[in-house]
Amino acid sequence: MTEVRKTPTIQDVARFAKVSTATVSRALSNPDRVSEGTRARVADAIRVTGYTLNQAARSLRQRTARTILVALPDIRNPFFSSILEAIEREATNRGYGVLVANLFLARAPAQRLQDYMLSNRADGLLLLDGSLEVSALQALATAPYSVPLVVACEDIPNSGFHTVLTDNVQAAERATRHLIDLGHRRIGHLLGPENNVVARDRLAGFRKALQEAEIPLRQNWLLRGNFEMESGFAAAAHLVSMQERPTAIFAANDESAIGFLSGLRQHGIECPRDISLVGFDDLGFAAHYTPPLTTMRQPREMLGRMAAEALIDLLEDVDPERGQLRIVLNSELIVRESTGRPPKDAEA
Repeated sequence: MTEVRKTPTIQDVARFAKVSTATVSRALSNPDRVSEGTRARVADAIRVTGYTLNQAARSLRQRTARTILVALPDIRNPFFSSILEAIEREATNRGYGVLVANLFLARAPAQRLQDYMLSNRADGLLLLDGSLEVSALQALATAPYSVPLVVACEDIPNSGFHTVLTDNVQAAERATRHLIDLGHRRIGHLLGPENNVVARDRLAGFRKALQEAEIPLRQNWLLRGNFEMESGFAAAAHLVSMQERPTAIFAANDESAIGFLSGLRQHGIECPRDISLVGFDDLGFAAHYTPPLTTMRQPREMLGRMAAEALIDLLEDVDPERGQLRIVLNSELIVRESTGRPPKDAEA
């Protein structure tokens, strides 16, 4: 006799989690009203009973939300503005709404994303943050949650996720080579955050360019930074204290580069007369600062559009035979007035 397995219900989840069915319902529909510990118990009960698998599958078939969730590390960062605009434009054109989760405010960002998806407020996740724990994201993307997931901007190596990003290593190499072609041999790097994959990739590109040009890497010319203007300002003060200084700096992003320029100016050091500087991103203010900043322009609008397109294609099963998607877009060197030849007395 064939045993017929009973479809798991919300009552099963409540019994397993030792809470009321009303609490389970709140955890799914309005997780902010439920404590973190209770949400974790409910999520565990859902995983064990298989309840979410049935509910999520039905929601995706019916497209009840027709909304994608965009999760980013810090909404205050101007880098994300044009990416978000492009995502929203593409989503709107295809009949989807957009929710934004600012992970900067979350103590447990992976848990917050799980709460969003369990509540069926969004059909899929577009993640612009590569710092989250891979195992938590893989759990979200597989049964019983099975959340369609696309990663953009920041790579998550060896994760198997669909990814859309720019060529950080190669672009950093081209930025550094621009300084080398101008005649610089004493070149430093203003770093990004130590644990950020983008910062690590840009450091790798910087190292590669120096190595190919047979220019030694000076460890004391790797200036600590965190992608913020304040860190660039502090790096400038550190550089001024050096007895021997580089004649050029490649900064890991435009914000820290602008802070660096401002700090140099306070000490009477002029760019590019005394030191050349290259940034990364080509944010809106880069062309309007004094001097206008030479930088690597990321195709942010294209990145946002293609990432949204990839996620919605997954939701609509446009190409069921497609394997892992990985799109790498090329950045462009934009030469402005912050770079020039090294001072005559500093040329090697």
